[in-house]
Amino acid sequence: QVELVESGGGLVQPGGSLRLSCAASGRIRSINAMSWYRQAPGKERELVAQITSGGDTNSADSVKGRFTIAGDSAKNTVYLQMNSLKPEDTAVYYCNLDLIYLSGLYWVRQNHWGQGTQVTVSS
Repeated sequence: QVELVESGGGLVQPGGSLRLSCAASGRIRSINAMSWYRQAPGKERELVAQITSGGDTNSADSVKGRFTIAGDSAKNTVYLQMNSLKPEDTAVYYCNLDLIYLSGLYWVRQNHWGQGTQVTVSS
């Protein structure tokens, strides 16, 4: 099976920076897309940024110019560099990988979620 482990969350002051990481392990053949989502209390989960296997990226308007997503296919890892953090960025951040992995005797394409990491921006 596949396991995603996130790290890098924490408490930071407004204007500060954090770097999130999400590493996938398992019998992975390829990753089609890597994404970061976030969910604030009382709100729906929203897409923050995404990078495809071809290197194309897109991000939410609210984070453009402040957050950067990057992927390392050799390490099956996706990163989210967050700069100029604002209190409204406070949320639980989840990684999501659209990947192909070996399940038993078959290659299966499936989305996998990380466990979530808390990011709190507060003075």
